[in-house]
Amino acid sequence: MVEDWRDDRIGSALKGANPTVLRRLDAGFAVIGDVQFLPGYSVLLVDEPEVQRLSELQRTKRTAFLADMDRLGEAVERACRRLDPEFRRVNLEILGNTDGFLHAHVWPRFEWESPDLVGLPVWLYPRDNWRDPASALGPEHDVLREAIGHELDVLSADAPASLHTPAS
Repeated sequence: MVEDWRDDRIGSALKGANPTVLRRLDAGFAVIGDVQFLPGYSVLLVDEPEVQRLSELQRTKRTAFLADMDRLGEAVERACRRLDPEFRRVNLEILGNTDGFLHAHVWPRFEWESPDLVGLPVWLYPRDNWRDPASALGPEHDVLREAIGHELDVLSADAPASLHTPAS
């Protein structure tokens, strides 16, 4: 039986088998989200599958994870602003209520969102948005993937060397 990379997102990323990985960062992996009803939705996965909470990381690794979250958030912001003139902002969240591993959500928000939803957390969007095949990640998101990846490369090149030293 073939293992589905979704069953072990971090393990598959560590093996180079997670197709959503955009870039390897200092404390984790920047991945594009499985759903794209808000185009550019991305996730930062910690690179230690057993870590469930931010507080479980050593302080230096915790700081690196938060810096990676900031970097991914800025990359999504830059890419979405360039590709969609109705881009508004980015929401960053560490929740952990469903998946038992540390991860951070990066949600771009847009002016074209429904007025009754635009000011609310994304989690209040109708459940259908999460399952709609029209919102699923696919080849039509390749330009967006490339744009976010490019911005991550630029931001990584601009970051001080001390931010690129993985914590032990």
